[in-house]
Amino acid sequence: MAPLDAKSYVLMDYQTGRILAARHPDKALPPASTTKLMTAYVVFQELKNGHISLDTKFHVSKKAWHEGGSRMFLKLGSDVSVNNLLKGMLVPSGNDAAMALAQGVGGTEKAFVARMNREARQLGLHDTHYTDPNGLPRDGLHSSALDLAKLSRAIIRQFPDDYQRFFALKSFTWNNIHQNNYNKLLWRDSSVDGLKPGYVSAVGYNLAASAKRDGMRLIGVVMGADKPKASSAANYVNLAHVTGELLNYGFRSYATHKLYEAGQSVFKAPVDHGDKDKVALGLRKTLYVTVPRGQYARLKARVKLPGSTDAPVRKGQRLGHLVVRLGPHVVAQAPLFALEADKRYSFW
Repeated sequence: MAPLDAKSYVLMDYQTGRILAARHPDKALPPASTTKLMTAYVVFQELKNGHISLDTKFHVSKKAWHEGGSRMFLKLGSDVSVNNLLKGMLVPSGNDAAMALAQGVGGTEKAFVARMNREARQLGLHDTHYTDPNGLPRDGLHSSALDLAKLSRAIIRQFPDDYQRFFALKSFTWNNIHQNNYNKLLWRDSSVDGLKPGYVSAVGYNLAASAKRDGMRLIGVVMGADKPKASSAANYVNLAHVTGELLNYGFRSYATHKLYEAGQSVFKAPVDHGDKDKVALGLRKTLYVTVPRGQYARLKARVKLPGSTDAPVRKGQRLGHLVVRLGPHVVAQAPLFALEADKRYSFW
């Protein structure tokens, strides 16, 4: 693939997490409003845990009402449902909505931002640090294309219902003000169903996007795609074009295959001194592999065992490792577990 006109980008296969294309994936850059992906992630956790519901209402403080930049246009002192605040944050990228959610969930902005950074560490976002819930430029705020791809994958995997409910919305009306989603790929490509764009002058236009075609989902993140003399509207269209090129390359060049189902017998491992001669080994999670199109037949799977295995063997005991190669390259690997127990042989 020819390099894209952007400061940084990553193309990730959703199912396997494999990086299919990248340029400066770890480069720390201002994430702008893609920061709101982590704000949404924390709110989704609270919804999933039952601490709040979509009908829960949060008070609009003076601080939330006064936030600058893109806005949902909340009214000072009003009480607004989590459902509407999420829409106002994710569709027109309302900074006021992000602050209202942060204060409602965390009690204070400071406490919520601390939670955001804890979640970032737990997700392995090593190039990310948050300073507010909305992405307004501040010293210390940074992320990377790779981290945004990881975060996007976590949102889709952990909260599929919330993802479908909020990220594909093309427009939202609040306070008699109708606003369209800044993610212009939603209009250009019917396979795209999220996630979030953003803009800050220090880097330009960013977009984390996801698309699903024929059962294969890809996540494309572009940071710093801008044409300096173009209008804001034209730059969001250009951002969609660049990110669309990245996604199209992935779908055109790669295919995802299911290799083994969870619980399927992959190999029969010999057991010494057991009631059985061999024990079936399998995977705890279904194993997928993403490889260049036309290369599936070249895959080679090999089982690695830790020498001899003596009974007794417990069901679920880890007994080896499966490695899948395409030529010299490892494209997938996973631990193997005993699918059945085997007692130690008794003379009696």
